[in-house]
Amino acid sequence: MSFLNSIFIMTTAFLAVFLEDADGVFRYWFGAQADFLPAIVVCAALREGLPCAIATAVAGGLCYDSLSANDLGVTTLPLLAAGAVLSAFRGLLMRDAWHAQFALGAAASAVCPLLSLVILMSLGRTPLLGWPAFWEVLFVALSGGVATPFFFRAFGWLNRVLNYQPATGFGFRADREIKRGRSGRC
Repeated sequence: MSFLNSIFIMTTAFLAVFLEDADGVFRYWFGAQADFLPAIVVCAALREGLPCAIATAVAGGLCYDSLSANDLGVTTLPLLAAGAVLSAFRGLLMRDAWHAQFALGAAASAVCPLLSLVILMSLGRTPLLGWPAFWEVLFVALSGGVATPFFFRAFGWLNRVLNYQPATGFGFRADREIKRGRSGRC
């Protein structure tokens, strides 16, 4: 795990939260706002591990809750749960395959709003439920699933460009023949 990779992921989470709040393009076109924070937590959990996933979930969730009408911490707990589960099973998941990245991003993007809804209802709030809410959860899941492979590629590219890459080969080829003996004679 590189500290610079964690900084990239945290910066992307903050930018995603503020762009979701400031820009209403998705809401205007599709009637629902895309949420990329679960996709970023999936990338943090699978690429960097539990500490980066926890930091991204807590900081991004608190930032998201401070800009929304949610109580503080309502979004943080589902993001923490998604990050903890994915980082616990990261050795078993096909994290380099784009279809697995899409499925994990879509699942996390669908589960996090539903868990937030359960938390809000347990706090005594009465959110609006119905077919528009179903469409919003479906749109958030699909947009998070599409965004997750993009985030994996972007963070991989930043890692290759800005971090030190160790040498993979040796100075000598395996098929090289070394002739021993006196000079001039074989």
